[in-house]
Amino acid sequence: MVVIQELLYREIPTPAVSEVRAWLQGWTVPGLEMTPMPTGLRLRQGSGEWTVVTWELQRTTYLKVFRWRPGAGERQWLRQLTVDLARRFPPQYQELPVIDLERQTIFAALADHYPETVRHFQRMPNGAYDLQRVYWWEQRWRQSVRNPRLNSVLFRAEVKTAPAYDLIYVGGALGVIHAAVMARLGYRVLLVERLPFGRMNREWNISRSELQTLIDLNLFTAAEVERLIACEYADGFHQFYWPEVPPKLRAKILHTPTVLNIALDTQQLLALAGQKLRQAGGEIWDEWEFRRADIGENAVAIEIQSLRTGESKRVTGRLLVDAMGTASPIAWQLNGGRAFDSVCPTVGAVFKGLDPQVWDRRYGDVLHSHGDISRGRQLIWELFPGANDELTVYLFHYHQPCPQNPGSLLELYEDFFHILPEYRRCDLAELQWVKATFGYIPGHFSSTFGERRVAWERVISIGDAAALQSPLVFTGFGSLVRNLPRLTDLLDTALRHDLLGAAPLNAIRAYQGNSSVTWLFSKGMMVPTGKQLPPAHVNAILNTFFGLLAQAPPQVAERFIKDRSGWGEFTAMALQAAWTNPAILLWILPLTGWREIGRWLWSYLVFTWEAAVSSLLLPWWPGLLRRWQPWLERYAPGLWLALLARSYHLGYGVGRPRVERRLSVTT
Repeated sequence: MVVIQELLYREIPTPAVSEVRAWLQGWTVPGLEMTPMPTGLRLRQGSGEWTVVTWELQRTTYLKVFRWRPGAGERQWLRQLTVDLARRFPPQYQELPVIDLERQTIFAALADHYPETVRHFQRMPNGAYDLQRVYWWEQRWRQSVRNPRLNSVLFRAEVKTAPAYDLIYVGGALGVIHAAVMARLGYRVLLVERLPFGRMNREWNISRSELQTLIDLNLFTAAEVERLIACEYADGFHQFYWPEVPPKLRAKILHTPTVLNIALDTQQLLALAGQKLRQAGGEIWDEWEFRRADIGENAVAIEIQSLRTGESKRVTGRLLVDAMGTASPIAWQLNGGRAFDSVCPTVGAVFKGLDPQVWDRRYGDVLHSHGDISRGRQLIWELFPGANDELTVYLFHYHQPCPQNPGSLLELYEDFFHILPEYRRCDLAELQWVKATFGYIPGHFSSTFGERRVAWERVISIGDAAALQSPLVFTGFGSLVRNLPRLTDLLDTALRHDLLGAAPLNAIRAYQGNSSVTWLFSKGMMVPTGKQLPPAHVNAILNTFFGLLAQAPPQVAERFIKDRSGWGEFTAMALQAAWTNPAILLWILPLTGWREIGRWLWSYLVFTWEAAVSSLLLPWWPGLLRRWQPWLERYAPGLWLALLARSYHLGYGVGRPRVERRLSVTT
C-alpha cells in the first residue's frame, strides 16, 4: 500500500501561479526525472517518486511536496528547491505610485496599478473622493514611517494673544465625542476638522454595556442612544483557518454575542455629538487643516488653513487636543521614531444586495481567517450587520511598520476585491456599494504607565493619536469610550487648576496593564518583514489561544476580548496554553525575537505588581481619596491630580473600569 506523506508546505509571495508553474517546469536538478503536470511536477529518482502541487488563494501561491515512494537524495533537492524558490520569488513591497491629479482623474491615475480597486470604487457614491482619501492616507502614513522627524509642528514661541478658547480639538471623529463632554462641563471649545464634519472612513461597533458610559457621562440620554443603534446582531463568531493546523489544536468556533454586537449609525452619532457641542457653546470649523502650533507660557496658538479657500488663520487656546489619529504629526513628533509599535491597515466597504443564502444578517464575524499567510501577512476578516439591510466588511492584518514595508491600503484594497468571493460565495457585480471604509489603526505597547508620551506643554493626544488600541479587536473608538470617564475627570481637574505642563498632562492617559501584556497576541499575528514562515504559523497560534477561549465560560472570553481580564484569568490562560501546546513559545519567538519576549516578561511583572497593589487598595483607597479631595485639591492640586490618576489606574489598569464621579453638565 502506498502511503502519501507531505514533505513541504510553502507560501510563494506572488499571485502569478502560472509563472511559478512555468518556473517549476523549467527547474532542473541532476539525477531527477521531471514530468510537467497541470498544477506542478512529478519527480522520480531511482525508486523514489514525488509530486509538487501549486495553487492560488488570497492572491498568493502555495506549494506542497508529497512523497509517494521514498528515494535517495530527497533532503538535498528539497533544500535546493526551497533556496531556489526564495531566490526567484522574493517578497515584493510595492511603492505608492506618484500621480498628478491636475492632469488626470484618480481613477485614470491608479487604473494600471490597482485595476479591481478602481473598477469597484467607480461604482460607489463619492468613489473618486474616497479613493483620493485612501491615496492621501497611505501617502501620509508612508512619509511618517520613513521620516518620523521630518515635519515638526510644535514649537516654543511667545504667544501674546489671550486664549479665545479653553480647548482646541484638531480632528473631528473621536474628537467631537470628547469635545462635547468638555463643552457641556462649561469649557470654551473649538473643534477643527479637515473633512466636512460628520464624514467617516470607518463604521463603529460596540456593546451595550460600553454604550452605557456615554449615558453615565450625561452626554446622551438612553433614548438618544437607542436611536443611534443601527443594528444589533444575535451572535458574533471567531474562527481561524485550521486545515494545516495540528488536529489537537484546531479550535471550535468562539461565540461572543455581546462583543461589538451593536452597529452604530456613525453619521447620526457624529451629528448628535456636534449638536451637543454647539448647544453648549462650542464651535466646529470643518475643512480646515492643521499646520503648526506655537506653545507659549500662557496659551497655545495654532495655525490652520482652509481647504476651501486657502485662507490661513491663527487661533489661540489654553490647551490643544490632538485627535488626528495615525496621520497626526504631533504624535510622531512627541514619540520620535517610535510613535506606534504596530498598525492594522484596514480596508472594506458597506454594501447592499445581499443573497440570504450567503449573508445572514443575524450574525457577524468578529475575527475570521479563511487562509494561511499571504505575501507576508495573515489576513483577517470582520463582518458586521448594519442598518437598512446593509453589511460592513473589513479586511485587515496586524503589521509592524518599517521603512521598507510601511503597510499599504491600496494593495490591501486590491486583495479585498479579489478575494471577497473566496471569503463569502458572492458575485461582486450584484452587490450595491454604499461607501468605502478604511484607515490605519495604530498600536503602542507600553510596558509601564509612563512609557509613551501623550502630552507636551499645553498639548495632549487622545484616541488613535494616543494609540489607544486593544491588541485584539477594539479600535480607538472602543478604547476612548471605555476610558472616557477617567480621561474627562482628569482633564477637567487639570484645566480647573491650570495644570497644563507636560508632566501633569502625561498622567492623563488610557494605559491598562492588562492590555500591555496581551500585546503578545497581536505580535503573534505579525509576520516580520522579509521573514519566510511556515504558512500555517499564525493560524496555529490563533487556534491555540482561541481554542482555550472557546472552552472557557462565555464571560471569561468576553472579558478577555474586551480587555477586562484580571491577572488571575490571564495567567491561568497563559499556563493552559503552555500546557496544551508546549511549543507555543517557540512558535511565537520567530515573530517577536528574544528582545520582545524579555520586554513582555517585564510587562507581565509590572502587571503582577499592579494587580497586587490593586487588590489591596481598590476596595478602600478611591473612597478615602475622595473624602480628602476638598482639602487636597485646594492646597496641593498637582498632588491631587497625580493621586487621582493613580486611583483611576487601580481599576482601569486591571480591567475594572468605573465611573468615580458623575460630572455636572451645563444645559
